[in-house]
Amino acid sequence: MSARISIAPVRDDDPGAGEGARLLVDRLWPRGIKKEALHLDEWVRDVAPGTELRRWFGHDPQKWEAFRTRYRAELDDNPQAVERCLAWCRKGRVTLLFDAHDHEHNQAVVLRDYLAERLKG
Repeated sequence: MSARISIAPVRDDDPGAGEGARLLVDRLWPRGIKKEALHLDEWVRDVAPGTELRRWFGHDPQKWEAFRTRYRAELDDNPQAVERCLAWCRKGRVTLLFDAHDHEHNQAVVLRDYLAERLKG
């Protein structure tokens, strides 16, 4: 885990907490949350898993390893969206915001690790 990239659920997140950029990394806007409530720097929806992968995964922990592999392949094929996130990371601290009940098995976990690897490499 990188000290520069953190993750936070949108529903538990204190909008004033932490420093740095706040990026929403979900394809869909979180239901019932007003845009101004998140204090976003950017909504990077294109970096989220594709609709087919998202529906297949359904946050099923038994599919976690396969999801990670497939999502990382999608990220490899989506350099523009990844670069948008990396550009924020190069400026300083970043918090990736997500809207999932499972805080251990979601795209923000995979994306955090993926971005940290790219920054080191």
